[in-house]
Amino acid sequence: MLIKREKHVFAMDKENTPAVKASLPCQLTFETLDCFSGQIKSENNTIETLDFSRVNPATGPAYLDGIKNGDVLAIQIDDIRVQSPGVMVAAPKAGILGPLVQKSETLLVPIENDKAYFKGIDLPLKPMIGVLGVAPAGEKIDCGTPNRHGGNMDTTLITAGSILYLPVQVDGALLALGDLHAVMGDGEIMVSGVEVAGEVDLTVSKAENLIINNPLLKTEDELVFIASATTLDEAVAIATNDAAEFLARETELTFTEAGMLMSACGNAEISQIVDPLKTARFTMPLRILHKLGVKLAL
Repeated sequence: MLIKREKHVFAMDKENTPAVKASLPCQLTFETLDCFSGQIKSENNTIETLDFSRVNPATGPAYLDGIKNGDVLAIQIDDIRVQSPGVMVAAPKAGILGPLVQKSETLLVPIENDKAYFKGIDLPLKPMIGVLGVAPAGEKIDCGTPNRHGGNMDTTLITAGSILYLPVQVDGALLALGDLHAVMGDGEIMVSGVEVAGEVDLTVSKAENLIINNPLLKTEDELVFIASATTLDEAVAIATNDAAEFLARETELTFTEAGMLMSACGNAEISQIVDPLKTARFTMPLRILHKLGVKLAL
C-alpha cells in the first residue's frame, strides 16, 4: 500500500486524520518530502528563507486496524530509496558548532551511484530514517521532537534491515515517518545530515510478548535501547536502565550482574544532540543475548 508524500503531518497527534487504514501484518510504502518540505531549491535558500511551519513533515499517518493502546509495533525496514540532490544547512547558533558559525550557508549534495558527493568528496550512502513514530496519548508532539513515541530520533541505525519496536499509546497507532538522510554521522552536530526526499518500504506487524517503555531497535548484530530526554546525560541513563531491566527480566542474571555484563560488552552511544530532546542509545550484542538464552521473537 502506497502513501503519497502529499499526505503528511507536522505533529504526531491522536487527532490526525489517517491517510490510510491497514490490517496487520501489512506492507506499506511511504513517499517522503525532505525535512524542509522541498523549500530549498538552490544554495541561495538559507535557513532564514524557510517557512519553519513546514519543517519536518512526516508522511501518513497510517491507522493500523486491531492495534490497541499498550500493544507494541514491530516495524521492519525493508528498503530506503533516496532522491538527489541532498541538502545540508548551517546557521549561527544552530547545532553544537553554531556559536562559531558566522553566517548561514546551504549546500546541495549530488547523489549518484550509491554515493553522495560533498564538495567532490564521495561519501558512501547509508540511508536512514530520522522521523518514525506513533501518536502520543497526550498532547501532540511536533515531528521535530523525539520521545517514547519515537519521532525525530535521528538514529543512524534505523536503516534497511533493522526492526524498530514502538510502544503504542493510542488505538490504531497512527504511524508516520519522514526526515530521510542519505548519510549522517552520529550526533547530527551541524543541524542536518544529508537531507533527502525518498521512499521507504516497511513491513508492519504486532510484536508479541514484548514489554518496552521506549523505542527498541534490532539490527543485524545488536539490540539497541533508545531514549530521549532534556539532556544527553538523562537520555543515556534511561537507555542504560532500560537495557539492564530487560536483561534482568529476560535472563537469569540479577540486575547487578546485568549491569556488570553491560559494562563489559555493551556501549552507550549518542544518536543526536540537536533536537529539543536529546537522544541516546545503549547497544548489546545479539550474540551475547543468544548465549544468555533470550527467547523473545526479535
